[in-house]
Amino acid sequence: MHYLSCFDTMSPDPLELSPLNPLPPASGTLLVSGPYLSDPYFRRTVVLLCMHDANGSFGLVLNRPLEVNISELMTELPNLPSPVGIGGPVQSGNLFFLHTLGPRIMGSLNIIDGIHMGGDYDQLCAVLTTAPKLARHVRFFVGYSGWGADQLDTEIGNRSWLVHPATKRSVMGTSQKDLWAGTLRSMGPQYAPWANFPEDPSLN
Repeated sequence: MHYLSCFDTMSPDPLELSPLNPLPPASGTLLVSGPYLSDPYFRRTVVLLCMHDANGSFGLVLNRPLEVNISELMTELPNLPSPVGIGGPVQSGNLFFLHTLGPRIMGSLNIIDGIHMGGDYDQLCAVLTTAPKLARHVRFFVGYSGWGADQLDTEIGNRSWLVHPATKRSVMGTSQKDLWAGTLRSMGPQYAPWANFPEDPSLN
């Protein structure tokens, strides 16, 4: 599959995007919020886009941690140190999970090579009870991020989001604090200045 180079889609101004986004949105890509996006749920976030079609889009925010461990929320799980993230504002009372356990968890959906979403929750509990060390291969989230038909494409067209390929490291890595800035820097020198954009431009 051939992707447009970000160097082909940028204007000479390093803080200004051309109308084209580096990639089209698709399952297995990252949505990187633009520095001007002020929505409190999505400001400076990186979202793994898990589903995207004509009916809408579904994703999980990767860098909004909660100050709790999964064992504090789900008593049927063993005492695991696994952190929990805020996946988004939709269905915030529901639990979602990403993992690299593949076919060990029946019914899971392959998002990109080596990373799956969901599956049989009871089976996951049984696996983690038997082998707690496998918890490092699972990420838990409460809530998800959702867009209606054409909504995400409209937001991308308005430059609220950049699209970047997801990798196992970016999705399953434990370093969430610098994920937004680090992802922008990895996209090339035209995007790198955005990583240093002040959270409050009026203070610049």
